[in-house]
Amino acid sequence: MAYDKFTILRSTAVPLPIENVDTDQIIPARFLKATERVGFGDNLFRDWRYNPDNTPKADFVLNNPVYSGKILVGGKNFGSGSSREHAAWAIYDYGFRCVVSSFFADIFKNNCLNIGVLPVQVSPEFADKIFTAIHSDPKAELEINLPEQTITLLPTGEQEKFDISSYKKENMMNGFDDIDYLQNIKGEIEEFASELPF
Repeated sequence: MAYDKFTILRSTAVPLPIENVDTDQIIPARFLKATERVGFGDNLFRDWRYNPDNTPKADFVLNNPVYSGKILVGGKNFGSGSSREHAAWAIYDYGFRCVVSSFFADIFKNNCLNIGVLPVQVSPEFADKIFTAIHSDPKAELEINLPEQTITLLPTGEQEKFDISSYKKENMMNGFDDIDYLQNIKGEIEEFASELPF
């Protein structure tokens, strides 16, 4: 299994209401040397989280103990810039299992889906309601229901539907990456191949 199965996630959320967060801000280029998906969480938003002397910046949200959870709520156009997979790896390795935004860069969105981070795109109005709720009460929870493709703001019960391809949805619910998916249907592939004329 490539990653944990994703069905229903209930969690508090970390608010990052900044627009146009690009992949170099998510994981700076100097940390891209590793080829395994481990250790990247330590450098998630590195230049926003730490001063040059490696002391934490007190005003950055990930350094604020008031906010926690497995859901990151970002501003519009989250994940823009270069196509580096490492940005999604860093988010997953830090412990986030879902990123919510009113708009995602396509490549970043697909990179997330490939490793078990669910990108949930909501309307700008619903995103604003989420930010307002979290800032009013950092313990406010969201429910991400992948089978039903809904996101619910639990304090108010307000809900929106979100889109995801049926293939990626099935993979996430089973904890499959693309290779796991092919392994899972190996029998069907072999049966199909055996019926081909030579």
